[in-house]
Amino acid sequence: MKIKLTFWRVVFLVIMALGIYSTIIRYSRGLGTATNMSDQFPWGFWIGFDCLCGVMLAAGGFCIVGAVYLFNVRGLHSVVRPAVLTAFLGYLLFIVGLLFDLGRPWFIWHQLIYMNPRSVMFEVGMCVMTYTTVLFFEFLPNVFERFNLHTPIKWIHKIYPVLIVLGILLSTLHQSSLGSLYLIMPSKLHPFWYSPALPFFFFASAVAVGLAMTIFESTQSSKALGRQLELSVLVRLGGALLVALWVNALLRFEDYFHRGLLRQIVRPSYEAYFLWLELALSFVIPITLLSFKKIRLSPNGLYLASVISLFGFITNRLNVSVIGFETYVGHHYVPKWTEFSVTLMIVAMGFALFRLAVQYLPIFPKEELVSEQLDAELLSKVKTVTSPAVPALENAGN
Repeated sequence: MKIKLTFWRVVFLVIMALGIYSTIIRYSRGLGTATNMSDQFPWGFWIGFDCLCGVMLAAGGFCIVGAVYLFNVRGLHSVVRPAVLTAFLGYLLFIVGLLFDLGRPWFIWHQLIYMNPRSVMFEVGMCVMTYTTVLFFEFLPNVFERFNLHTPIKWIHKIYPVLIVLGILLSTLHQSSLGSLYLIMPSKLHPFWYSPALPFFFFASAVAVGLAMTIFESTQSSKALGRQLELSVLVRLGGALLVALWVNALLRFEDYFHRGLLRQIVRPSYEAYFLWLELALSFVIPITLLSFKKIRLSPNGLYLASVISLFGFITNRLNVSVIGFETYVGHHYVPKWTEFSVTLMIVAMGFALFRLAVQYLPIFPKEELVSEQLDAELLSKVKTVTSPAVPALENAGN
């Protein structure tokens, strides 16, 4: 079979080549040669983007699964599989990124033996490891359907209620705990980004990003595979995203007001410029766009608003992990090109694996190989172990 060499495939090959070269440098010469991190700045671009942003961008899995199977929002059923796929790939690539950032990654298994239950980092590590296992089992039915193995699918469906509840619980724990990591640094992190409410901010922003990421991946997959967009699903997601953005914006405003920072925010400064960029991309622009019904009913409008909000929350994570520490450290941190190339390689791997999965697995099946009766049975089982559905959430996108 002849493979056509397109522009994007050439770009992919270049990114992979540079990433592999940077990987050799990192593992042969150490972090000091491959990065601009130091004892004063030990958490750099790899923690800020590969870890904090990587986990956040994979939040669509627990958001959509929770909406469908806990709150019985049936209209979102068609995006459950791609959301689970994105989450599974996101956590796998997060682990790959962590292997680059750790000084001695071959000791990563030590957390299973030398446990420290009082450590937030230990809790994050265990939750990520356990949730990745849960996502693996949630993803398995796609493989079984590809090979027409219906009996294992029924076995997975029997434990699916437990997987759903466990997955949502683990996601809630570690999404918020990533913010808890910074609670021990009140004197180091700039007041614009340090807050006792950081765990709540991290979780709330993950919910918004999960919705935006689902819109993004649905639009991109439809273009790449020639699928028709389900506009009703995107409209509902856009309405829910607008609500989530307002909740996040009000939480941040209340925090700044309570801590007396509103005057400091409007005063020009190095940190204020990055905060203005973050707030504009996270809230002002996407909320303004989604407030117009014409944009909420337009696939292109929804895609634009979701992409802008994604860039905004990525900026937030980088501000927390990088910009917020520069005043304390006393110098600016600029990542080396090797840091960028490794991150680009990981992102490119994610896009490539997603494309391969949707090409060869029934992520977007033409017809369900598992009947709707199984889904109805699953919904009834989940409802027996969770609280009753909230009807108002089903109309969130209206």
